[in-house]
Amino acid sequence: MKKIFLLGISCFYHDSAAALIRDGEIISAVQEERFSRKKHDSRFPENAIKYCLKSNNLDLRDVKNIVYYEKPLLTFERLLETYLAVAPRGGRSFIAAMQVWLKEKLFLKSELKKSLKIIQKEIINNEDVHIPEILFAEHHQSHASAAFYPSPFEESVILCMDGVGEWATTSTWIGKGNKIKPLWEISFPHSLGLLYSAFTYYCGFKVNSGEYKLMGLAPYGQPIYAEVIKEKLIDIKEDGTFKLDMSYFKYHRGFRMTSQKFHKLFGSPPRNTEGELTQFHMDLASSIQAVTEEIVIKIASSLREETGIKNICLAGGVALNCVANGKLLEKKVFDDIWIQPASGDAGSALGAALIGWHEYLNKPREVNPSDSMKGTYLGCNFSNDEIINYLKHINAPFETYQDEELFEKIALELEQGKVIGWFNGPMEFGPRALGARSIIGDPRNQEMQSVMNLKIKYRESFRPFAPSVLEEDVASQFEMKNKSPYMLLVSPVKKELCSDMTEEQKQLFGIDKLNIPRSTLPAITHVDYSARVQTVSKETNPRYYHLIMSFKKLTSCPLIVNTSFNVRGEPIVCTPQDAYRCFMRTEMDILVLQNQFLYKYAQPKTETDETWKQEFELD
Repeated sequence: MKKIFLLGISCFYHDSAAALIRDGEIISAVQEERFSRKKHDSRFPENAIKYCLKSNNLDLRDVKNIVYYEKPLLTFERLLETYLAVAPRGGRSFIAAMQVWLKEKLFLKSELKKSLKIIQKEIINNEDVHIPEILFAEHHQSHASAAFYPSPFEESVILCMDGVGEWATTSTWIGKGNKIKPLWEISFPHSLGLLYSAFTYYCGFKVNSGEYKLMGLAPYGQPIYAEVIKEKLIDIKEDGTFKLDMSYFKYHRGFRMTSQKFHKLFGSPPRNTEGELTQFHMDLASSIQAVTEEIVIKIASSLREETGIKNICLAGGVALNCVANGKLLEKKVFDDIWIQPASGDAGSALGAALIGWHEYLNKPREVNPSDSMKGTYLGCNFSNDEIINYLKHINAPFETYQDEELFEKIALELEQGKVIGWFNGPMEFGPRALGARSIIGDPRNQEMQSVMNLKIKYRESFRPFAPSVLEEDVASQFEMKNKSPYMLLVSPVKKELCSDMTEEQKQLFGIDKLNIPRSTLPAITHVDYSARVQTVSKETNPRYYHLIMSFKKLTSCPLIVNTSFNVRGEPIVCTPQDAYRCFMRTEMDILVLQNQFLYKYAQPKTETDETWKQEFELD
């Protein structure tokens, strides 16, 4: 029987991506930024589409349908209604938006066809430019689809929270079998995602990029402004539904997120991007984080009571708030929780493709008891031969080792305090490095966090690092028993591994807390004694698993530090070329490309090039 291929795409807002499924099975999914080297690239995902097709020896003649992740005409309707409601305010932003819409987005279907024809001509090199029928899903429907269909649940509640889709900012669904059914939604401009982004902007970080920084900053502060936020900015009902006071915001009628009234409420203008981070910003971060957690838990609790369903799936940008996810898990509102690892708009490309399969074609769903995401290892892969040819071409000295010897050697170097770039197998889909494109280190090393931040990542020193822990050892290191394969749950470090602070240390404020070791694993223990946990399975990433196992045999420690293989503002590396370039630009000690082992000191000297710091802007 002929295989059915469906291609999902998301683009033109942020985090463009493409995903390919075959008879309902997810076989490829990649973000455009990994190829273009432009973080959060919003352009048509030309390279991502070409990868999905070419890596599976396909062209567009083999694809039954292409599914776009939202309905642009509904978004256009929202923009018009919003601007009419606030007119004549917001005139400049309205004109700017209309120029883009009238030129591109209003005629999206023809623009997509035009771009797809270019790809098809390039792949097959002739005039046969057959383009499959293009279907359109709704934005939050794509989120819900990406959350439920790959999940390990036969039945589940689905909660989607983000900035905004066409109209919805929060939506709830029930997934059962091969169908998802909407329950209720909250509409624009009332948005938890945009409220969090407003504080991201106010604290000097980039919207749609720096929200995770705000989350990382929160433990350094106290939630002293939480009541002010709830009294002035947002009215939260008992069931978690909410309404914003829009007089404090400008995102619905201008280019900025917050109004002068917002700035007056908190007593200062927004922080400059490279300005000093003060206790004030830390307390704001802590406060909005607390409010976010309250809303998520209240909505989840009301959904459990309303439906009686024991499982929940999460997607949308807010689902990347791993602290809120951890609190939800801790409260045991649901028996089990599953979070789409590419919860943002990139993951909606996958959701769109799955809608095509289950909704449009009405095909049955096979539930995988683990999940159907294949560990997110759905992107580019490079053989040892390809890597060796590249290294020889650039005259880079290296040694090749078989797996067992390689892992033992890496474990020894980690134990000696070395920082290692680890390039292994197919690239991850989503914002997290999960042992395919990672920088790794020893979590027991007290200096590791600051070294990695300041000398490798070239970013703020407060940023925490995550542990990759052997799945079977998670309960011995953290106060959790659940699997967390996608680094989307925060858990307290095991109490017996923690150390008490002195009375003097307890009096410290803000960033002064950073260098106080709190456990036997100081490199991954955040200031609130928590960690963002990734559990590593032998089944989904055997080489990464065996690497950590080698480190455990050597040190009795079943985890390592894992951060994404990139520098500040740069997308995670995709190719061996990207990896080597990043390696040479930083103070990493060692690079491992599949089975090739490279010492920094042995590499040919190159002129110091600092231009990348302008190329990759601090996000």
